[in-house]
Amino acid sequence: MADTQYILPNDIGVSSLDCREAFRLLSPAERLYAHHLSRAAWYGGLAVLLQTSPEAPYIYALLSRLFRAQDPDQLRQHALAEGLTEEDYQAFLVYAAGVYSNMGNYKSFGDTKFVPNLPKEKLERVILGSEAAQQHPEEVRGLWQTCGELMFCLEPRLRHLGLGKEGITTYFSGNCTLEDAKLAQDFLDSQNLSAYNTRLFKEVDREGKPHYEVRLASVLGTEPSPDSEVTSKLKSYEFRGSPFQVTRGDYAPILQKVVEQLDKAKAYAANSHQKQMLAQYIDSFTQGSIEAHKRGSRFWIQDKGPIVESYIGFIESYRDPFGSRGEFEGFVAVVNKAMSAKFERLVASAEQLLKELPWPPAFEKDKFLTPDFTSLDVLTFAGSGIPAGINIPNYDDLRQTEGFKNVSLGNVLAVAYATQREKLTFLEEDDKDLYILWKGPSFDVQVGLHELLGHGSGKLFVQDEKGAFNFDQETVINPETGEQIQSWYRTGETWDSKFSTIASSYEECRAESVGLYLGLHPQVLEIFGFEGADAEDVIYVNWLNMVRAGLLALEFYTPEASNWRQAHMQARFVILRVLLEAGEGLVTITPTTGSDGRPDARVRLDRSKIHSVGKPALERFLRKLQVLKSTGDVAGGRALYEGYAAVTDAPPECFLTLRDTVLLRKESRKLIVQPNTRLEGSDVQLLEYEASAAGLIRSFTERFPEDGPELEEILTQLATADARFWKGPSEAPSGQA
Repeated sequence: MADTQYILPNDIGVSSLDCREAFRLLSPAERLYAHHLSRAAWYGGLAVLLQTSPEAPYIYALLSRLFRAQDPDQLRQHALAEGLTEEDYQAFLVYAAGVYSNMGNYKSFGDTKFVPNLPKEKLERVILGSEAAQQHPEEVRGLWQTCGELMFCLEPRLRHLGLGKEGITTYFSGNCTLEDAKLAQDFLDSQNLSAYNTRLFKEVDREGKPHYEVRLASVLGTEPSPDSEVTSKLKSYEFRGSPFQVTRGDYAPILQKVVEQLDKAKAYAANSHQKQMLAQYIDSFTQGSIEAHKRGSRFWIQDKGPIVESYIGFIESYRDPFGSRGEFEGFVAVVNKAMSAKFERLVASAEQLLKELPWPPAFEKDKFLTPDFTSLDVLTFAGSGIPAGINIPNYDDLRQTEGFKNVSLGNVLAVAYATQREKLTFLEEDDKDLYILWKGPSFDVQVGLHELLGHGSGKLFVQDEKGAFNFDQETVINPETGEQIQSWYRTGETWDSKFSTIASSYEECRAESVGLYLGLHPQVLEIFGFEGADAEDVIYVNWLNMVRAGLLALEFYTPEASNWRQAHMQARFVILRVLLEAGEGLVTITPTTGSDGRPDARVRLDRSKIHSVGKPALERFLRKLQVLKSTGDVAGGRALYEGYAAVTDAPPECFLTLRDTVLLRKESRKLIVQPNTRLEGSDVQLLEYEASAAGLIRSFTERFPEDGPELEEILTQLATADARFWKGPSEAPSGQA
């Protein structure tokens, strides 16, 4: 069997997302609006398969065929008859549920490949003897032959997502290196093109010269179309001696279905902001225009306090190894009014709280653009995983001048982060009951501050295309050097494009640090209803949770490549290092032996020193993070951040040794089962499923009742059309296929 790091255990936690009450309270028009937006999100989410690994679309199509012909209980009888044990079959169900939940065969949280935890020969017997194989023998056998080997393969390059020899990614052709990614980013910047909705493909001619294709995601391809800001960019270029061709049409048939559902949703929009937002999204996905998506995002920001909230597009860049390309994501949710009232009070205090942050006023936005901040019960979240909270849009220019929205996903928090005492690791026994009692409430505070005042704070110093600056060069002083500002962002440069591979993690670290820092403020705690001893317990558990998370983060570090696979976890490890460096016994990690005789460890936080030692250390670190970000000082930012993110076996912590302990005692991230909505006449019904691997599979089997086979064909055709760009598991193509 495979290393436990690369499997999902049979007893993995599975929870169902509860949005029944929120859905019940919607009006008929709101339900129809939510339904069509959900359909758009689920269709678009299929693009993630094509953004993950070469084999992911084929695995998805194979699983969909199997479970459409036989539900999990029926297939179980066949599997047992083929000689599988109950454990074997459960392992297969967990694997299939994992593929659906992560939209591919790599974990959304950690970017590690996972493989079926049963022998390949047994799974082959199940697949080739299934009802699906009897109905469509050539198609099922063809899918198995295409993806069977890769489904199980764990050779080094395929264990993680990454660029070049560091891993596999389908954001880039298999022969692309970090240098290719940097060159392409410079090219995109020179043409004022965003990388968010692109992929990069490189082919090498007979003379060994590379040719690059930048492909935009859009419904339209090469066919003639009305002039737009995109059509003028669709041509050949010569950049630094290399030919570049900008094309479009990536994921076209999938995006066509997204557009159709968004168009239907327009009929049930609650106001003109929503209608104009959807019109711009439709234009964006049709033309391949990020500018249109920005326009849609402006209308979205202006749509204050909607009952049904949603956002859709190429959003988060965590899984692009270079940090610039967005994974497709779409969510639909309903406002939870009780928790939202607390967040509204936090928003009302935001301008005052921003003054408490440890950097000079010149490093803060000229005007705080009051955002929406709501707690939502998620109805649909399509993509590779579901976060606890979101601060969007991610476009720096909009966030600096137009504003943003924050959402906390209440029903996700309720199930994804619930903790059982017997599964709590690395804590002192005396801390466990307090931790369980206060983890949820403290996390509400941390998520609120992280999203609103973490991601929502800080100014970027920019020189526009006319040469004008958004800061006073003569008077603004760098507090770290005492000198005038020496660096800034120029036209076309963004936070993601400049800081690239560390941008996401650095920003998550800044937001987490803001949450910890402002979480010490009595006014914040009072907003959430905590005073006196309760407030101190919330502070203690929030900080304890962060240092424990920093230790757990070691699971997501790859010693062989000396890199991190998950932005949030790298950020938490960095904060742990900062607090350890503060000294005076604030944080200690003690190796020990567990009751089972195997290595273990305990994290201890001295609560009496949080304010006196922890706060000043975090204050210094936060100021450095913000100053380096504001000034676009990539060299300084990398030196600071990568220094703290380094993992060695140097005493006293011996982090590489501790990593082995963390892997030994790790608990897999829960899988979350989401409901479906179904249109019956003019009514929308909510379909819910049991909290099990089989329930999660059934939810996907029933997700596309009208066009499931068509979608499988679309996915495999799109994957096959680009298959030449990924030759095989061990070699990247060196020339034209």
